[in-house]
Amino acid sequence: MDVFLPIAQVLVNPIEILLLSALVGVLSGLFGVGGGFLMTPFLIFLGVPPAYAVANEANNILATSVSGSTTHWLKNTLDYKMGFMIVIGGSIGTALGIYTFSYFKGIGKIDTVISLAYMYILAIIGTLMLVESLGEIDKAKKNVIERKKLHVHYWIHGLPLRMRFPKSKLYESVFTPILIGLAVGFIAAIMGIGGAFILVPAMIYIIKMPTRLVPGTSLFVTIFVSVIVTFLHSFNYGSIDLMLVVMLVVGSIIGVQVGQKLGERIDSSGLKALLAILLLVVGIAIAYDTFFAEEIQKEISKIASADLNFFSKFILEFSKDMPFFYGLFSILFAVSLGIAAAFIRRGLSNLRKKYFSKPAK
Repeated sequence: MDVFLPIAQVLVNPIEILLLSALVGVLSGLFGVGGGFLMTPFLIFLGVPPAYAVANEANNILATSVSGSTTHWLKNTLDYKMGFMIVIGGSIGTALGIYTFSYFKGIGKIDTVISLAYMYILAIIGTLMLVESLGEIDKAKKNVIERKKLHVHYWIHGLPLRMRFPKSKLYESVFTPILIGLAVGFIAAIMGIGGAFILVPAMIYIIKMPTRLVPGTSLFVTIFVSVIVTFLHSFNYGSIDLMLVVMLVVGSIIGVQVGQKLGERIDSSGLKALLAILLLVVGIAIAYDTFFAEEIQKEISKIASADLNFFSKFILEFSKDMPFFYGLFSILFAVSLGIAAAFIRRGLSNLRKKYFSKPAK
């Protein structure tokens, strides 16, 4: 049974979206990466226009980031000071990204730009991840213990205006996290992703943050970047479709919980290689669709306003008549779902420990 998305103006199969978002959520929880760079291409393949896929996946990332960040807040594994510095850069980068998005949308090239961006990003990430995972598998077979350098200095470490970050026990220039946030925000605005694939390695290898603080701080930053991206896309283009967001969020949150549990029990080196291959395959598929496939105009059933159900009519009228408040509602809706999911997970975990855990001998 297909469902008509009143904002994106396409028919989609809700079961397909729920299953795909759950699968991407499992991969996100398993490997500790954001799923935006997979889910957005999947939405495009399912017939959702790229501009709408980017905006709605950003709203989905907001919900999952709030859920994950709340969990880390409860565990006290967040560096708020470092996070706010990155958010400053992220806000500037997001504004620049939205301006770039508007320019290409104005000349009618935004779909091509999004496709090309995903093609190159997936090819780069997939290749790097495949090389890294094959190296890990090879070292594990040979029992090689690699001694890493404690400090590797880049030009970015020589920037002025140093500040102390007590939580991370760092003395770093304020420009370092701001510049990293700038790059993350710019990419997030154009591609509808959280930017964790850039942010997490940058936090570990450039800023030198303690590993235990990286996931929570990354999610904390992603919340603010996703809020800005979601609101600007909703207010400027009216491209947030709450019917699509609900399907994405439900599937993603369930999938992330499953992925995190699996990640605690299995060795992910071999699976990382499979994920890398999947990224490369998706990148190749996007390249083929962009350059070689004949343009297939998907036939969309024009549904009259009178034929829409109450919820669809409400979304359509709300987004057109009050875009500012519709953007705020989209944000609050995603945040509420994310917080609820985090506390439900904590409650279930406490119940499991209380009634099902084996007593220590």
